[in-house]
Amino acid sequence: MRYKLEGIISMNNFRILDLFSGAGGFSLGFDMVPGFSTEVALDFDSKAIETFQRNFPNTTCICGDITQEEVKKRVIEISRERKVNMIIGGPPCQGFSLKGKNLGLNDPRNFLFNDYVEIVNRLKPQIFVIENVKNLLGSENGFFIKQIYEKFETIGYTLNHGVLNAYDFGVPQTRERAIIIGTLDSRGIQVPKKNSTKKTTVRDAISDLCYLNSGEGRDCAEYLLPAQSEYQKKLRYNSYKLYNHRATNHSKLALEKLAMIPPEGDKSSLPKELHGKQIFNSTWARLIWDKPSPTIDTRFDTPSNGRNSHPILNRSITPREAARIQSFPDTFIFYGNKTSICKQIGNAVPPLLAKAIALQIKKQSEEF
Repeated sequence: MRYKLEGIISMNNFRILDLFSGAGGFSLGFDMVPGFSTEVALDFDSKAIETFQRNFPNTTCICGDITQEEVKKRVIEISRERKVNMIIGGPPCQGFSLKGKNLGLNDPRNFLFNDYVEIVNRLKPQIFVIENVKNLLGSENGFFIKQIYEKFETIGYTLNHGVLNAYDFGVPQTRERAIIIGTLDSRGIQVPKKNSTKKTTVRDAISDLCYLNSGEGRDCAEYLLPAQSEYQKKLRYNSYKLYNHRATNHSKLALEKLAMIPPEGDKSSLPKELHGKQIFNSTWARLIWDKPSPTIDTRFDTPSNGRNSHPILNRSITPREAARIQSFPDTFIFYGNKTSICKQIGNAVPPLLAKAIALQIKKQSEEF
């Protein structure tokens, strides 16, 4: 069946519902593109929703469990009031390993994905975008992605998918994610191709923040150094205070170990008796100035977690440095305790990656 979309899409009026929104990285990237606005956001994490609401004051934010019918009804009712015509989000799909039991997307651990499908079916947005782990596409020889296509094609959508690396879109981080774009137009919308612009490094992202020692910093402070790269100038634009730049107060043993690791080094410089129980070579490793960061996760404040210690200073990176590596502008402030803020940043979609997807949708929609 062919659906007519020209009336809405030709006006470049994309009104978004962000499901599993977290702190708002996905929405922020879309809202950077003229014609896109996030109208409604839903997440179960109250601190993430607080961060979202404070940074998106015009969005209706809902903190609730998507599996509860009363929450679904509220989301759908408000989305209709706000004339939502696009849904974005990263529904968890945790039951990849149970194909042998023939459960697939019927696995109870994938119920959140099915709730995403249900809301798409009830709202019938012109376009939806799913962001998820790369493994979603290749798991069990494509079993799960085939099921996803079947579920959405049954309700009238044309899908395309691919794997995007945030590093190819100006983010100073290697972060590969599966992207699925569905539309009610039978011509479909392609995922964007990699951007050929100059790649961004850790130095480009955080060299101007290179002065805190362990335990130093404040939640709100003055900038001490000028911007040292175009990327820093862009992320500091319109920001008059520096937020979330507070260094972890490491233990004495952690500081002694970090002091033994040379600039950009790793745990190979430590005596074997200090390697700890971690089996990965990247633990107790420093970021490398002129390369991208590895994927930022939710424990970037812990040196033993991976390559997330500062390139030269004896500490892990701060929340603001991690946010820079995720491509959040300095005007975006995170709220909550340290554990919550680290989780919000590590789980976020890099805004510049989201922006590239929005630009592709806008470009292809204008060609229809």
